[in-house]
Amino acid sequence: MADDAPIELDVIGGLAAISQYERLEKPFWTEQLPVLTNGRMHARIQPFDRSGIAGQEVLRLLRLGVLSYGNILLSLAAAEEPELNAVDLALLSPDIGTLRRTVAAWRPWMEAVLRDRFGLEPLAVYTYPAQVLFCRDPVQGLEIAGRRVRTSSVGQSELVKALGGVPVVIPFAEINQAIRDGVVTCAITSVLAGQAINLSAQAPHVGRVGLSWGLSVFAANQSAWQALPEDLRAQLRQGIGGLERAIWDEAGRESAAVQGCDTGPTACPAGRVATPPAGQDETRRLRLLADTIIPRWLERCGPHCAAAWNRHMAASTGLVAEVR
Repeated sequence: MADDAPIELDVIGGLAAISQYERLEKPFWTEQLPVLTNGRMHARIQPFDRSGIAGQEVLRLLRLGVLSYGNILLSLAAAEEPELNAVDLALLSPDIGTLRRTVAAWRPWMEAVLRDRFGLEPLAVYTYPAQVLFCRDPVQGLEIAGRRVRTSSVGQSELVKALGGVPVVIPFAEINQAIRDGVVTCAITSVLAGQAINLSAQAPHVGRVGLSWGLSVFAANQSAWQALPEDLRAQLRQGIGGLERAIWDEAGRESAAVQGCDTGPTACPAGRVATPPAGQDETRRLRLLADTIIPRWLERCGPHCAAAWNRHMAASTGLVAEVR
């Protein structure tokens, strides 16, 4: 290859058919990157759910160098590496302001784990909008006892059980059909994803509490990263930083559209009906975190995770992790 030929990157991005990917991720890599680097760098990007690569495999394939640049969805990576998803435990961050503080507190630890244990260079943390309840019938706050609820992760399933519901793990693409067929009467997914599949047509009653968020880390294999010229690394890091800010801003706007709207179909976008918040939800949220969610996470993660939590997260959350 000639010395002046552009460097070509292959990138694994986030979920397909979601505006985060279509309006932000894909244009950054295919259109903005060549401009940012004066044509010295081009990229091809695929969403991970259309790449033939299971989301659970992205972390391992990045570590092995099979992939060079990829988006690691933390809820999927947590099946084998539970400490990575401490930042997005169910009910930990009910709104995006809290989520920003939580990520800022945990990020140094998470990035150190990715560098030291997996040989990766973390470049950004992305978030989808709030993961909330979409229900076929009216629901008050977190009152889902007896309801069958679609979930997508271990943490969400544990939360639904703790609330007296019945978790049912269903792929994203099958949510609408599952509600139509009565397999579930509620589903947990992000505001943005629900909008993409017109979920409110089946389940118009939408919760206001952020149950979780769908965080991901965009990272590079360290060998691939170090192979880039230093000035291009600086330009790429700067550009990805701008992409990260844009993704967070959009997630905040999308979440606020439901979490901040008044009850009633005319006040909420796309025909959604926001469920009225229950006054006891905040007390219940903290009790569930202390008594169920954090202890169950520690069962999967171990004493070293308790130590890391107490060092990085206890002060900002007011919750101390204890191994029982």
